[in-house]
Amino acid sequence: MSSFSAVRFMRLVSLAVAVSLVAACASAGPAKPSAAIGALYGQLDVASKGYETALQQSREGDLPASRATLVQSLDRLKVAATQCGNTPGCDSQRFFSTFDHLLRLKDGDFGGAQDLDGDVDPTQAALAVAGKTGAASLPQSQRSVTLLHGQKLSQLIAMNGPVKAALEMWLTQWRPQLMDAYVNYEYMRYQMWPSYEKADLPEALLFGIMAKESGGKVHAVSRAGAAGPLQFMYATGMRFGLVSDNGFDTRFDPAASARANAEYINEQLRIFNDNLEVTIAAYNAGEGRVRRIVGDDTSVSFYDPRIYNELSQETRDYVPAVLAAAWLFQHPDSYNLRFPKLDVVPGSITLQRPASLSELTVCLGSAGGMNDGWFRTLRNLNPRLDPQVSQPVGTALQVPKLLEQAYASRCVDGPWPILADDLHKAAIPVVAAPPVASPAKNRDVKNYKVRPGDTLISIVRKLHCSSVQEVAEMNDLGHRHLRIGQVLKVPVCR
Repeated sequence: MSSFSAVRFMRLVSLAVAVSLVAACASAGPAKPSAAIGALYGQLDVASKGYETALQQSREGDLPASRATLVQSLDRLKVAATQCGNTPGCDSQRFFSTFDHLLRLKDGDFGGAQDLDGDVDPTQAALAVAGKTGAASLPQSQRSVTLLHGQKLSQLIAMNGPVKAALEMWLTQWRPQLMDAYVNYEYMRYQMWPSYEKADLPEALLFGIMAKESGGKVHAVSRAGAAGPLQFMYATGMRFGLVSDNGFDTRFDPAASARANAEYINEQLRIFNDNLEVTIAAYNAGEGRVRRIVGDDTSVSFYDPRIYNELSQETRDYVPAVLAAAWLFQHPDSYNLRFPKLDVVPGSITLQRPASLSELTVCLGSAGGMNDGWFRTLRNLNPRLDPQVSQPVGTALQVPKLLEQAYASRCVDGPWPILADDLHKAAIPVVAAPPVASPAKNRDVKNYKVRPGDTLISIVRKLHCSSVQEVAEMNDLGHRHLRIGQVLKVPVCR
């Protein structure tokens, strides 16, 4: 049996155990002597030790012996689990806990090139070894070896009630967001993952934060003003170098935001002595607030009532949601979850005719099997560009490599770029506004400081005596947006 087949076999058998455990715990049967319970627990311990031996044999490269040991151990575990379900007094939760423990053990096969939870594409693995496609093509096995300063991430995630509830949410109501986040992340991975890898942080944590914060939408902005794929507040972003670059807010840059996020997480991990849950809480609630709540006891659990009850409901939900998304990123198959296999090798195109990102989205259509279209990916990979603004010939754009040929065949000549251009330039009827009386020449004015949430319309409504046009002309606003703190001239209304 090839190493790839062996890995797949072990993963599938592991999943079969999970299914059998659920079935066993749902069953009920005749009573047996209590001595039988001790024997079942003994069988559970033997099976668990055998599973660990099989893992070690796999890491040492002895795959035939590993396979034999694994089959024997899992058969023993399945039989004992079934008998436990039919034995009054037998604690079925003990079997669930054992399976959870075994699942954690197989998080990263550090002694070999394969991981028991991986599904390795030999072609992608060969490309990665040859160094041809960079971080984007790393095999899934290497990506599941996710460490936090040398510690397995899986051992730091408490599989408790809140995390399990968040797992259910990601697998049900939040599932569309999870899948979108995965696709978005995969295409940006070559830009974001290197900063986390350099900082000795687990990729799964990066994905978990991004999935919860923005779903991988680079231009996301919250009501509170947090921006970018990792939702930095303005002041925090400034502290970590996310500043304006020729008018572009670098919080929207995936590479820059990942670097800043890695620096922030490592800073807080040092402050909270590698307490991951508290660090994630600080990212959501603010490090100052969390420090005041935690005090000097940095080893305290996030779920300790002294901490948990002092945090907002948003933060109580946020921490387990991030951890659950990270866990699913590592172990999708164990939760009947299939992330799509994507060709994410990065590439670029040089425009041969003027086009906006919106026009390119139209002419590319569903190229490469992307049924949802390429608008989000094009925006994420080219965050500095306004998607509605036509870019000149010669502009270089970042795109997945699979789109290079699609662009040449669909977007340079033929009907699709003509259609895209026609749709993009369609005129929207403008309804003439009623004439507004010109302001009196000697009309008194006062200053108004723009507050969060203000718009020209809301400001005019407060005045009760002016119009949007009048205020815009008084301040030479044109089509520019208002800025918080901006001082406007407005008429004095009597």
